[in-house]
This record gives sequence, C-alpha cells and structure tokens, in this order.
Amino acid sequence: MQLRQIMTHAVHAISPEASLRQAAQEMKSCDIGALPVCQHDKLIGFITDRDIAVRAVAEGRNPDSSYVSDVMTPDLIYCYEDEDVAQAAELMEEMQIRRLPVMGRDNRLVGIVSLGDLAIRQRDEQLSGEILGQVSQPARTHA
Repeated sequence: MQLRQIMTHAVHAISPEASLRQAAQEMKSCDIGALPVCQHDKLIGFITDRDIAVRAVAEGRNPDSSYVSDVMTPDLIYCYEDEDVAQAAELMEEMQIRRLPVMGRDNRLVGIVSLGDLAIRQRDEQLSGEILGQVSQPARTHA
C-alpha cells in the first residue's frame, strides 16, 4: 500500500515569519499538534506544540514577538507519496517520530502521515503496535 492511500491530504502549513501565538492558535483551531513550515511553497521545517512549550515557553519567550523560525525543527525527515507504508513506518520507528511530512516527486508537500493514520487506515495491527512501541521508547542517547 502506498502512503498516498492513507495519508492526511488536507495539510495546514504556517510561515516561518508567523508568531508563536499564531502557530498555537492555528494548532488549536485545527485541533492538531504540529504544522509544516513552508516558505514560498517549499517545506523548510516543522513545528510542534512541544516545540512551542519546551523551546519557547520554558525559555520565557514572548509568543507575540517570537517567530516560528525561532523554535521550529529545520532538520527535515520526510517520505514520498508513492513510497510503501512499511518504508514510512520503518523510518518513523528509526527516527522515533509520530508525524511525517509526505512529498510529491516534485518536492512539494502533499500530505502528512501520522501514527494514527498508520493504525487506523492501513489495518495492520501488528505493524501499528510495533511502530507505537518503538516511537514511544525513551530517546536514544549518544555517548
């Protein structure tokens, strides 16, 4: 099964120049915990509710004068819509991530696949349980 068959197609993205308050409000209104960060129709990062809490609020940043670009994760991990679901699942396990941007072969963002998408839409309970177990492990430390 290809990712395009299970991914969430309606993607809400945000600009790197948006304030953290705007990002949080967008997450609240859409009932989501993460937003792809796009500039000129190009994916440049990802921001999560945890990024806002841990990288901004905990550091005392003002949500109105701090920007998405200040706390987003710029290291992009993504997959392509024509890739197999198992490849994406393996990548999510390996990198311990719960959401993965999905790109078209023209390198434009076309969707997002989450643990929930894998669990609900692909109907492989063993794979879903394995992914959840691996992603939920404590972060690996590098000695």
